[in-house]
Amino acid sequence: MSLIDQIQQDITAAMKARAEQRLSTLRMVKSALKNREIEKMAPLDDKESQAVLTTLIKQRKESVEQFTKGGRQEMADKEAAEIVLIEAYLPKAASEAEIVAGVKAVIAEMGSPTMKDMGTVMKNAMARFSGAGMRVDGKVVSEAVKRELAGK
Repeated sequence: MSLIDQIQQDITAAMKARAEQRLSTLRMVKSALKNREIEKMAPLDDKESQAVLTTLIKQRKESVEQFTKGGRQEMADKEAAEIVLIEAYLPKAASEAEIVAGVKAVIAEMGSPTMKDMGTVMKNAMARFSGAGMRVDGKVVSEAVKRELAGK
């Protein structure tokens, strides 16, 4: 079953259960996927759908940060709940330890890269994680690469 079909089924279930918060979030996700499908002018595959969901999560994280700074905790909590719901449709995110181990492996494969080679190391590390089907945050990978290269 495709991701879009799964979300549609969950929308129906949320309607029957009268779960307003869940329903509004799922509708927002479905509309984002549909908009991307219209832009592309072709059906989305699961990889592209996951990219859309990742973008939505990133937007929510930025919103949580802004709402927290602005003293709007109830809005930040709402956005955080949306993040949890959207993440349920994505593969498991890699842990900090898995990211560091992956970065160390890439650096070992490349020999002894310097800070100048950070872009290449990042590209190889991100390719390694996506090839393994793991979901990672580019910011966390970047920090891990910086730490490892600075230690050399």
